[in-house]
Amino acid sequence: MEAEGAVAGDRTRGYRYDSIQSPCWRRQGCRDRQTGNGGGLANTGGGKPTMTTLARQIAERIHALRYEDITPEAHEWTASAFVDTVACTLAGIQEEGPQILMRVPGVAAAPGPALIHGTNRRTSVLDAALVNGTASHALDYDDVAGSMGGHPSVMLIPALIPLAEMLGSSGRDLVIAYVVGFETECRIGRGVHHHHYEKGWHPTATLGIFGTVAGAARLMHLSVEQTAVALGMAASFAAGLKANFGTMTKPLHVGHGIRDGLFAALMAKEGYTANPGALEHKQGFLDVFNGPGTYDTARILNDWYTPIECGGAGDPGLKPYPCCGSTHPSIGRAIELATRHDLKPEQIERITVLPHARRLPHTNNPNPTTPLGAKFSMQYCVARALVDRSVKLSDFEGDAPYDPTVRGLMKRLEARPHPDMPEDWGTEVIVETTDGQRFASRLDDYPSRGPAGDPMTHAELWTKFADCAGRSLPRAGLSGLFDTLMGIAALPVVHDLTAMLQPGTGSRAA
Repeated sequence: MEAEGAVAGDRTRGYRYDSIQSPCWRRQGCRDRQTGNGGGLANTGGGKPTMTTLARQIAERIHALRYEDITPEAHEWTASAFVDTVACTLAGIQEEGPQILMRVPGVAAAPGPALIHGTNRRTSVLDAALVNGTASHALDYDDVAGSMGGHPSVMLIPALIPLAEMLGSSGRDLVIAYVVGFETECRIGRGVHHHHYEKGWHPTATLGIFGTVAGAARLMHLSVEQTAVALGMAASFAAGLKANFGTMTKPLHVGHGIRDGLFAALMAKEGYTANPGALEHKQGFLDVFNGPGTYDTARILNDWYTPIECGGAGDPGLKPYPCCGSTHPSIGRAIELATRHDLKPEQIERITVLPHARRLPHTNNPNPTTPLGAKFSMQYCVARALVDRSVKLSDFEGDAPYDPTVRGLMKRLEARPHPDMPEDWGTEVIVETTDGQRFASRLDDYPSRGPAGDPMTHAELWTKFADCAGRSLPRAGLSGLFDTLMGIAALPVVHDLTAMLQPGTGSRAA
């Protein structure tokens, strides 16, 4: 399971970075071999290299994929991602952050074609994306991808559904837009991590905005030139700081990012201009956000769709726990220890949590003061797992984060980096008891809950979906909605889906 900060190359399951052309890419007649930082040279077929921009080369790849090239694995993941992301949005819309956002004067005030999910309110495409995107990430329960180093689907699905409503698009249109957007996020992620994340950026937003542009470009049938301009514009819009993890602003990064990604695509369609060299320019995205010498444009450009990122190459995974993914390996070890040894809180003398060092800077929070902060507290999440042998949505609501039994265990818990953990998703949890026993559980690598690891079962996905979606919609209609999302590619028109995302007149979010 990946969370913010996973790194390009770490979790690629033997993926090769040497240049391989996919069949769909060969059809475009472009045989790129760009290497090195900053880029700009491409060989377009055996003659003297000609000048082009990184954004244009990305745009050509965005428009190269045909629906027929999407693999069964990518189709399967895409359906699960729509189920999972819509579920997270329907649960998240009831959270305080999105509710505040909808009360701000001017936000979603004007009527329009796009639904705010889980409500009866329709507004503009941009405002619907802003609110739906913020809601989708409000619980930090949405999916993750290793090569992106963040949450891919929230930067796509809450943007693409309202845009598809306006355009009258089909489910098939949504699928190809999603696959292309996912590919774009992950390919850029491969070129900029670890440095991008460790510098303090929130990759979900700063990289995901380019995925939003890519998906929108396919839905809107932008030209390659328009797409390159939109990518250049998005380079100026990209934003999101890790300093705001554990606050309402983290999910706002998503809402703001997808709104701006759609805005860039819509503006480019109308003829607005931007520098299509804004990615590799010496004062552009890569040098400013990463810094010279800390990125690799070959990793961005090589091997698109071979294999497809969302089909497994990007190590996508669904989240089994509604909290920061960096806590998940340790949560799993804690549940395993508590279950295997039937541990009771009063028996526990001391707990030591030893994750990889990359998992701690944003989760080493021994005294979270808000429910959102508890989602980013290794101490709270592991203590809760030991007490309940589970971690669920209600553990981050109301007074649950201040439960005295859990807080008591947190005082006995020390979290520090493991001295020799080989993989950055590995962890070890050690529990010492009052009668002198010592129990340890170590995991050197944490398999994602996706096609490259340990996928969620149909039953597990349904349980998560029903728990989340039931917070906004009547339970009687959830089975039909689940089936519609699982069959998203066959949907004749997206309006048929959004009609199922309205609760009726009784919604407290309406």
